[in-house]
Amino acid sequence: MLHELQFPSYNGRDQVYGWVYVPACKPRGIVQLIHGFGEHSRRYLHMIVKFMDAGYIVAANDHVGHGKTALENDTWGDWGDAGCHTMMEDEHRFKEQVQALYPALPYFMFGHSMGSFIARDFIAKYGDELTGVTLCGTSGVWPTLKEAMAALKEAIDAGQGKDADPRFTNILLGWMFGRCGAPSIGNEWICHDPCVQYDHANDPFDAFTRATQNQSLYDFAEMIEVITGPEWAQKVPCALPIYNIAGDQDPVGQYGSGVYQVSNWLVDSGHTVTTRLYSGYRHEIHNYADLKDEVEAGIIRFMDACLK
Repeated sequence: MLHELQFPSYNGRDQVYGWVYVPACKPRGIVQLIHGFGEHSRRYLHMIVKFMDAGYIVAANDHVGHGKTALENDTWGDWGDAGCHTMMEDEHRFKEQVQALYPALPYFMFGHSMGSFIARDFIAKYGDELTGVTLCGTSGVWPTLKEAMAALKEAIDAGQGKDADPRFTNILLGWMFGRCGAPSIGNEWICHDPCVQYDHANDPFDAFTRATQNQSLYDFAEMIEVITGPEWAQKVPCALPIYNIAGDQDPVGQYGSGVYQVSNWLVDSGHTVTTRLYSGYRHEIHNYADLKDEVEAGIIRFMDACLK
């Protein structure tokens, strides 16, 4: 069974589009899947089907400025003017809609890349509403964050907030090609597989070829800032189980060191965290043909263990 839902965004402007995938069995729980920067939720169909086969309802939406939400609102790369918590608050609104359809079920969250940043922001405010959370491809201290924020703030103060200047994207993200060689398409850091790179770059629901506005890019940077450091970890409920996974060649996770940095912030503040790095893999560990089944099975084992 499939539900398509709409709800008003926290930004006060857009209608957000989401989907609820329901298995043909008595559900064991719900997983809310949060996609990353510049992509959309249907890139996770393989994972969605695996979760359904394991007995979980899967809820996933397309963020403001992304996917069908951007298409229907004509707002590609424009996240609105409500600030860095917009997507997190949208995820909470979506969760309330999903739970109205399927109440009283254990509720999990999975976030990849920017989706993991949104999930980290979510659990600092609403963590006591969840049974468990999986962070995939998350980041520790972002290397060029302060430099990028200063440059973006200067442009925004000069009235260029609604412009989309690729120079700022390069300051914020350009360092991630450090172990990829000379970029050809411009997304080689996501995965070694050229087929995955091609699919990502040519997906009409992807924002890969559409620039993000300066204000929205600043909000993205501020989103990272508010989830960085032990102060963030101390806001997360200690009773919430956390599964933190990534590839050890993922630049977003600083090749493993940033992933452990996040886990250590949490562990040092009394949380239970399981951390797993997959050796030799880049950012999208769930899209490698030889790895995705193993990654998804690990997430399912984590959720099953939380239910016990």
